[in-house]
Amino acid sequence: MDNQRCNGQERGFTLIEILVVIAIIGILASVALPSYRDYVRRGQLPEAFAAMSDYRIKMEQYFQDNRNYGTGSGCANGGNAPAWNNFVPSGAKNFTYACALTGSGTGYTLTATGSDGQATGHVYTIDQNNTKRTTSFKGATVAKNCWLMKGDEC
Repeated sequence: MDNQRCNGQERGFTLIEILVVIAIIGILASVALPSYRDYVRRGQLPEAFAAMSDYRIKMEQYFQDNRNYGTGSGCANGGNAPAWNNFVPSGAKNFTYACALTGSGTGYTLTATGSDGQATGHVYTIDQNNTKRTTSFKGATVAKNCWLMKGDEC
């Protein structure tokens, strides 16, 4: 009986082998997951850039027709207010948008605020001079005169 036990091969993994595999998977996951989240975040940010660039062009067209960017406290809200003046683009998923007048209607600031997904914690602005700013990036307050996407430098 003992000869059969010694000559027969036992199949299976030792506890050490299983722990090594689990450790390797944990290390790979700790590197891959943040990279994946950053990749998804960078894919969500262009929604804000495209919408704000589009609204900026519309605001300039409105200015050409009305010689101001709006009256009172609302942007593009004159007698012939366009349908887009609520600043909610169709298909908006990850950002909310707002417009604020400056200089009694001679200027404006468009703001996109991350509201869903990995875009949460990002705030971008653009004004009538096409000055692009990032005021919040990945949840941290910043003051950059560009739209940050990947790192902390323009």
